[in-house]
Amino acid sequence: MNGAEALLRTLVGSDVDVCFANPGTSEMHFVASLDRVSEMRAVLTLFEGVATGAADGYARLAGKPAATLLHLGPGLANSWANLHNARRAQVPLVNVVGDHATYHQRFDSRLQSDLWGLARSTSAWQRSAARAEDVGADAADAVVASYGPPGRIATLIVPADVSWNEGGAPARRRPVPPCPLVPPETIENVAKVLRSGERVVLLIGGAAMRERGLDAAARIARATGAKLLCETFPTVHSRGGGLPDVEKLAYYGEMAMAQLDRTQHLVLAGARAPSSFFAYPDKPSDLVPAGVTVHELAGPAHDVTAALGALADALGADAPGTRPAGGRPDRPSGRLTTESMAAAVGHLLPDGAVVVDESITSGVSVPAATAGGPRHDWLALAGGSIGQGLPAATGAAVASPGRRVLCLEADGSAMYTLQALWTQAREGLDVTTVLLANRSYAILQFELARVGAAGNGERARAMLDLHDPVLDFVSLSRGMGVPAERATTADELAALLERSFAEDGPMLVEAVLA
Repeated sequence: MNGAEALLRTLVGSDVDVCFANPGTSEMHFVASLDRVSEMRAVLTLFEGVATGAADGYARLAGKPAATLLHLGPGLANSWANLHNARRAQVPLVNVVGDHATYHQRFDSRLQSDLWGLARSTSAWQRSAARAEDVGADAADAVVASYGPPGRIATLIVPADVSWNEGGAPARRRPVPPCPLVPPETIENVAKVLRSGERVVLLIGGAAMRERGLDAAARIARATGAKLLCETFPTVHSRGGGLPDVEKLAYYGEMAMAQLDRTQHLVLAGARAPSSFFAYPDKPSDLVPAGVTVHELAGPAHDVTAALGALADALGADAPGTRPAGGRPDRPSGRLTTESMAAAVGHLLPDGAVVVDESITSGVSVPAATAGGPRHDWLALAGGSIGQGLPAATGAAVASPGRRVLCLEADGSAMYTLQALWTQAREGLDVTTVLLANRSYAILQFELARVGAAGNGERARAMLDLHDPVLDFVSLSRGMGVPAERATTADELAALLERSFAEDGPMLVEAVLA
């Protein structure tokens, strides 16, 4: 058995049975081994950033890593932005990166690069396999390392001769370490703060954004009068179906500070202390108001759900009551605006849907419109690097067959990784993309003023405008095999969403906003 086959058999034996791939010459023995290891589902992507973004979306719902297959340093570099997003989302991900044969590297051929340095910038664990005999054990170590806790990126560099040499053997699956529990004294110390009668904000994130964590956090807030907030861009937020509706910490620093105004204590449960996304002249970067005492109940490496449950019990908080039925917006009609678009989504969102949100400015009304709808999971842009939406929706659909994935995608962001549509068509994935066409980088139009830049002239405005020429997403989507239609009214959008949700396979709706 060669090293490539040993690597593949170790991955599937470790329950890593999906690989998002963009291979090259150095990875051909991995590709050939797919015919002998049928348990591995290999998903071809046309750009490395699609592979890593899909692996991120997959891990968020599957709760386990996918593998990626990337080609040398340039392939890893092309994947970097969505590796950054995956790192910030704290999901497990196993990168397999092919390298030149060990004996060839000294020749410094054209594609030679600092592969180790590139991997180090996003990976919490990395190793270069030295021999075919060892690559199985290396892969098993990579899988365990990816789980953390918290989830993280593990990169295994595999030289071509390690893949093609004989002598490989699969390694046994390694046990995954559990998340450590929060010490009882920490629970009691935070409980004292919440019993104090002083003004407390409980800021939750990470795994606390799923059902059990949300229920426990809501119990704590009801029992103590604490204000409950959640992080701005959660990895997975379970919503609807009567789940507690948690107010998000605002994106803009001034609004976030207003939410924390008059707070005396800030309790963190799976979330970080808030800071501004960017620096602005004469505005603070630290969004924790002066005089606020910060307490960490549970960090990213802890079992935050168990910690919240223990805290609720320590406070004698009542168990979750009967959840009231939510309400949907009425079916909209007339002009297609951000508000009527949100109403159409809220009116029609299927039960059990997955929403992947890269809508940036145009989707601001959608969370409120869907809060009272059926149960769904919401995936946000955890790392802030645009170009994640379409790939993450692709990976989410692979991870959750039978669930409709709704991708809310901004037009500017879509152009970063539009190739994901081709993979959706090839794999027959149930993804509905609502392409929100406002013909601009609208977020940057806001930021131009917020950073104090004096740039309202014709040339500055042209750098943020997408009208000349107008992007034709219907043609672009159809050209990659995904059926597409254009909606210019709320009635058209609702009808197209209804059609897509009722049919199998992917579809794109270009929503031209007034």
